[in-house]
Parts: sequence; structure tokens; C-alpha cells
Amino acid sequence: MSAALFACSRCFSRHPFEELSSGQQLCKECRGAFPVVKCTYCRSEFQQTSKGSTSTICKKCEQNVKAYGKPTACEYCNIIAAFIGNKCQRCTNSEIKYGPPVNCEQCKQKCAFDRHDDDKKVDGKLLCWLCTLSYKRALAKTKQGDADRRAHMKMSSLHKKHKEPKMRSHNKRPNRPDVTKMPPPEDGPANKVARNNAAPGMMRVDLDPNSSDHVVAMTQLKEQIASLQKQLSQKNSMLLVKDKAITELKANNFTTENELRNKIKSCHKEHEDKVDMLNKRIQGLLKEVASLSKSAKKNNRVQATQAAENSNNSSGTDSPSIP
Repeated sequence: MSAALFACSRCFSRHPFEELSSGQQLCKECRGAFPVVKCTYCRSEFQQTSKGSTSTICKKCEQNVKAYGKPTACEYCNIIAAFIGNKCQRCTNSEIKYGPPVNCEQCKQKCAFDRHDDDKKVDGKLLCWLCTLSYKRALAKTKQGDADRRAHMKMSSLHKKHKEPKMRSHNKRPNRPDVTKMPPPEDGPANKVARNNAAPGMMRVDLDPNSSDHVVAMTQLKEQIASLQKQLSQKNSMLLVKDKAITELKANNFTTENELRNKIKSCHKEHEDKVDMLNKRIQGLLKEVASLSKSAKKNNRVQATQAAENSNNSSGTDSPSIP
């Protein structure tokens, strides 16, 4: 069976889920083709649409600038993103959802919103949006630095292990006695016993590194590594399932947005068609009214002239004759 393919959130081309990025669900081409910058107004990160583009304003803020003009500073977070009124859209939505703002524990400004959920806090602290972003960036840099240090220490330890046998070979048996200056051995029974007893001692010394304590410790370490690897695989599988669910939700959201956009366009077009039809009908009715008013005026004039003529004729016949 063919593997399921998922759409890139930018170019909507289909790829295996493993090839998409974990954050924005982007394919390799979209990840490497366009740089990620911060918006000048709302300070949110977005990906530029072309390499040659130097715009640092996201599409949403660009539309708002065209519709409402340049924004002002928000009275809560001081971000220059207040297009309507004195508050930005982010603070307005948060105030509607979570209530009035409270003081941020990092910047001490009254721009944080209490969600009444300890899991939403950052390291147990109630932070605003900007401080949360800066804290997460610092945490990511710290983790990267720790990973680099661990890798460096691992490489240095491996390098030392490769050098240690050579150093030991040069310093092997530094206090070894000179055999040429020693007295000749006697072949007595005591000396034979001593030589026979020395060999087991040396064997015991050589076998100390391979004693049962080392084997137990190695076994415990192997078990710990196996359990950690099992936990890591479980976490990776859970993250994979969550990422797949996020991608599906994004795809559904994109489809719903397209459907709503098309529906709005069709409704707008129908409205414009109805307005045009009504305007044409009104113009036709106005023309009819004008023509009727003109014909009525003409009829009134004709009737007035006829009445005048009739009156003149009647006055001429009824007048008495002069002798």
C-alpha cells in the first residue's frame, strides 16, 4: 500500500509526513527558498514569498494598512499594531477571552493575560506574548549550546581514549628491576613455590577489571539505555501522531477557508447583480415617469387651447348685432 501524503502549508504540494517541518508543516523547497522575518508592526514571524522581497510587513498587517492606514501603539503591549482604536487585535481578543490584563513577571508591564491554567505558564511564570517569545528563543539557544558542549566533550573523551594506550605503552613498568644486576635464582623448593604462587597473583590482578561488579554496572547501564530508548521512541511516536493531527487540522482549516471565501465571493456577486438589476429597473421607471409627465403636459395644453377656442366661438355667436 502506498504511504499517505500530506500537503505543504505554503505550496500545497503532497509529500510524506516525515519530509515536512514540525512547526509550519513546510516542504524542503519552501523551507530553504524563503527567509523567515519579523513583521514590523505585529512582531510575529512570517515567511517571505520571494527571495528578492525586502518587505518586513506580513500580509494581514499590509491589508490593515491599506484599509485603516498606519497603526498606533497598543495601550497594553506597546506594539505598534493598533489599527482600530487603541488596542491591537491580539490584546483585544485576549481581553475578551481572559479578562483585563495583569502585570507581566518579566517586563513588569500590564500586558499579560491570566488564562487560569498552570500548564499555559512559562516555567511557572505569567509572561506576556513578547516575553514568552524571548524566553523560548533563549531556552532554544541554551539547549543548542548544551548539545554542542556535550558533543564536544564526547569527541574530546574519545580523542583521549585513543591517546591513552600510547601513553601507557611508553610508561609501562617504570620501576622494573634490572635483570642483569639481580642474583642468580636458586632452584630450591621455596623459590619454586614462590614462583608458582606469583603466577596466580598476577592473574588475579589482571582479572580485576573484569570482575562481577563491572559486569553488574554494565548490565544496569545497558538496561537504563534500553529503557530510555524505549521512552524516546514512545515520545517520538506521540509527537508524530500529534504532528499528523495538526497537519490534518490545517488542511481542513484551509479547505474551510477556501469554501467560505468562495461563498462570500458568490454572495457578493449576487448582491452586485441584484443591485445592478434594481438600478436598471429604477432608471426604466424614471424614464416612464418622465414620458408620462411630458404626455400629461401636452394633453393639458391641448385641452387648454381647445377650451379657449370654444370659449371664443361661443362669445362670437352670442354677441348682439349693431344696427
